[in-house]
Amino acid sequence: MTRPIVSARGLTRAYRAPRPARTTTALYPTDLDVAAGEAVGIIGESGAGKSTLARLLLGLDRPTSGTVEVAGRPVDVAAGARSLRWLRRETGIVFQDPYASLDPRMTAGRIVGEPLWALGIEPDATARRERARATLAQVGLPDDAADRHPHEFSGGQRQRIALARAVVHGPRILVGDEPLSALDVTVRAQIIGLLREMRVRQNLTLVLVSHDIGVVQALCDTAVVMQSGRVVERGPVDRVLRSPEHPYTKRLLEAVPTLP
Repeated sequence: MTRPIVSARGLTRAYRAPRPARTTTALYPTDLDVAAGEAVGIIGESGAGKSTLARLLLGLDRPTSGTVEVAGRPVDVAAGARSLRWLRRETGIVFQDPYASLDPRMTAGRIVGEPLWALGIEPDATARRERARATLAQVGLPDDAADRHPHEFSGGQRQRIALARAVVHGPRILVGDEPLSALDVTVRAQIIGLLREMRVRQNLTLVLVSHDIGVVQALCDTAVVMQSGRVVERGPVDRVLRSPEHPYTKRLLEAVPTLP
């Protein structure tokens, strides 16, 4: 059996509040395997633990217990940021709000080229600029995009910049944390098409956090349904979304608005 590219075992996360003294559990013991090239959609309402799980997989937060492996290597957050540079090369992330995640003082070209410098992939400034321009073109932005600042773009264009930054260094895994929720329907459809193309072109493994069942259905092979910090159902996306087995999944599907 092929080893998964992402693997979590017994993963939990609890937060302690000093006043009043109590512990809140955001994620109960969770196992998750993602095969290379697979697209996994993590579905659930706000507070279900979706983003907590994604942050733990990316090494952006330290689990209370359990383990994470990416590409066969353990993710040890306690060892410090330097020890996780390999993980930053393997992964890219796109956040929900493209404007908040882009530095307004930097041009799009500098924003996209920054991972190449930060990860030590391309020390030459000229080569970084050229690679950034090429990646911006790949995500469908005009030739002059590299010289413009975030406020000069529409919301959909800013999300394309965020996507270019996430993939410029050639990661094998792309994680999206509600990357389409801030976009209108037309732009969302365009970004979905772009993600499909990039997944094939760059052989990306996709982990998509979303409360939008339609987005998961359009992009993913596997659905993982979370409720109150627990995985309650998982399986092929068509089976889970057409013939759900868990009552919570059924309620989520019933809540999706439909036109008569």
